[in-house]
Amino acid sequence: MLAKLIRLLTDPFRRSIRNKLIFTMIFLTVIPIIAVTALAAENNRKSMEAEVIGTNLSNMKWTGIYLGEQFSQLNNLVYSVLISPHLSDYLASTEGSLLINQFAAQKNIMDTLNNLFYSAGNHVIGVEMFLREPSKLFTISGNQYDLETSPDIPSPYKQLFEENKDFLIQSSNGDEGHFQLIRSINRFEDREKLGGISLKIRWSMLDQTINLIGRGEEHKVLIAGDDGNVLYQRFGEHPSEEVMQRIKETNEAQGYFRMPKEYVFYNTIDPVGLKLITIIPTSFINKSALSTMQFGLIVGAISIVLSVLIAIWLAWRTATPIVTLARSMQGLGIIKETELPQSNRVDEIGLLEMKLYNMSYRIREHIKTEYSINLEKKTAELKALQAQINPHFLQNTLQMIGSMLFTKKPAESYEIIRSLSDMFRYVIRDPDDLASLKAEIEHLNNYMLIQKQRFSSKLSYSLEVDESVLATPIPKLTLQPIVENAFFHGLDNKSGNWELSVSVVREHHAVRIRIYDNGIGIREDKLAVLQKRLHQHSGQVWTHGIRIGIQNVASRIQLHFGPDYGITVESEFGAGTTVTVTIPNQAGGEQHA
Repeated sequence: MLAKLIRLLTDPFRRSIRNKLIFTMIFLTVIPIIAVTALAAENNRKSMEAEVIGTNLSNMKWTGIYLGEQFSQLNNLVYSVLISPHLSDYLASTEGSLLINQFAAQKNIMDTLNNLFYSAGNHVIGVEMFLREPSKLFTISGNQYDLETSPDIPSPYKQLFEENKDFLIQSSNGDEGHFQLIRSINRFEDREKLGGISLKIRWSMLDQTINLIGRGEEHKVLIAGDDGNVLYQRFGEHPSEEVMQRIKETNEAQGYFRMPKEYVFYNTIDPVGLKLITIIPTSFINKSALSTMQFGLIVGAISIVLSVLIAIWLAWRTATPIVTLARSMQGLGIIKETELPQSNRVDEIGLLEMKLYNMSYRIREHIKTEYSINLEKKTAELKALQAQINPHFLQNTLQMIGSMLFTKKPAESYEIIRSLSDMFRYVIRDPDDLASLKAEIEHLNNYMLIQKQRFSSKLSYSLEVDESVLATPIPKLTLQPIVENAFFHGLDNKSGNWELSVSVVREHHAVRIRIYDNGIGIREDKLAVLQKRLHQHSGQVWTHGIRIGIQNVASRIQLHFGPDYGITVESEFGAGTTVTVTIPNQAGGEQHA
């Protein structure tokens, strides 16, 4: 039953080119429109997402700076007491001074704290100072002006001393509208904690700054401590424990991450180390892009309907003469070795048939000619590839020689000039594309001699060669371009010492040449693309820019020795790269076409 239904649906397309053409044109017009519409809607959503992310990261950065300045101003108030001579006088008066002196010192401290309280503004609602040695607690607020002896260390100062912190911020117990900023009083000589100063501050002093990033109740804005606990949130439910745990575990000062239903942005407030957090629901971004997406879908639907109608009309008009021509061209082949019969028709279709008959022979000849031209072109470009020497390398070498003429011995300058001359002689004089492995290594050594002179203070180069394979043929300019790529892509961007090693070993019927550098390596995505291109066996040898690429070298090896040989690349980002060249072991000098 199913087979009959499938045959019933497919028979009209199997028997008629007109139906196939109609279906194909509808498919080719409708699918791209659907894809473009879907991509446009998704791109619009992504652009809106990117805009929201960028805007919030920028807003978080500047809001964090403004909040940091506000906390710095509060710190300055505390510092004004810490550097006050009255505090030093009072600490000194506790050590065997007369009572009248102690009383005067206490009065000066109370006056100092009182001046701090009234100069701090309306957002500071209380000032406290606790000193461990005399166990005194000074309290200044709108309705309290008190000095008392405390038998126990008050809770916030006890936490400060036990955790050995110089700075502490905590929400006031039972009152989410306030927080305490507590800083320790340390002895200058040994940093011993003598006590602490506390400011009781309204969170509302930060509201105007926080409003820079808040956009109504959809956006949650909060401040959390370094322990992951929420200290202040104007409205809305507290975020989940999973969100706060991720923020607590992050080591980045600023950033964001995406949860299933929300985006979470965070920024560290310097110098207090608190976390400023903004949570935006995913629906906010989708809602912003919905109107544009709806318009795009309407336009896409109209385009699909029009495309279907136009496709049917064009397919019908195009297929009709083709069907007519097909009936008169049975047995006609465009490219055949035998002569084809000619039609007796005198109309346009008959003329088309006659031209097709005459063109079949010309096409065969054209293909043969075009193949020869392409082969010659590829050979000429390969010769041009061999004659290439990187102009930047040449310029740097000539500049180095000019400098050496004034600073080095003549023998050292001559050695560099001789190496450069041998490099030119190697790529220009010998017209053959294959050279011995010995000659290729000598060319590489000339190149490395120049590079060692340029980077002598940081470059380490080693070479290990199995001398039994030195007569093995290898395409010219195989090793030096790979080493040059190691400098350009790996070592040039790495700080510290450079290491580059080349080893040549014989493995069964093959010769493996491994080139290792400790450069920056290759990212996983780029490495996957490179490895895929190296395994395509395209046979292309065209160059790109002024440098001979690894793919070009691999293609030339495969052209000469077949697809079983070529280049493999192994790399770890941040650790280095190893390029392995595999060629057949033909020490007798045999060459494969």
